[in-house]
Amino acid sequence: MAKEQGRKLVAQNKKARHDYAIDDTFEAGLVLHGTEVKSLRQGRASLVDGFVDIDGGEAWLHGVHIPEYTQGTWTNHAARRKRKLLLNRVEIDKIERRVSEKGLSVIPLSLYFLDGRAKVEIGVGKGKKSWDKRNTLAERQANREVEQAVGRRLKGMSD
Repeated sequence: MAKEQGRKLVAQNKKARHDYAIDDTFEAGLVLHGTEVKSLRQGRASLVDGFVDIDGGEAWLHGVHIPEYTQGTWTNHAARRKRKLLLNRVEIDKIERRVSEKGLSVIPLSLYFLDGRAKVEIGVGKGKKSWDKRNTLAERQANREVEQAVGRRLKGMSD
């Protein structure tokens, strides 16, 4: 059987970048049991309520929903169990230090397969306030209007 190559996206938390100002990202492996890999290969997962907790020098992923495998039997897994993240000691210490001193949150951004291994991208960031979100949307809209005006001018069209 040929080895899987490249990156295959399983799930993405699009709302995370809207709700949080992400400062730093890390790639972590996942410890999965039984039929969780088969369920992920079907592209079934949700990162919406997920968060990362550092407990006893280990990183744990909570609240991520990986549904039961449909062809599984008594060996099926629990859908919302906590899963251990595989990170280096230096990375865990860095995340723990930043979260404790600045009050930042650690959230999963995407779940994917990289060369056949399940990985999760986690981000360390601060929660945005509602006015922050409005400012971000206003900046994006202003940039879009500027780009459209430049494009019209290059094409010879008047504003």
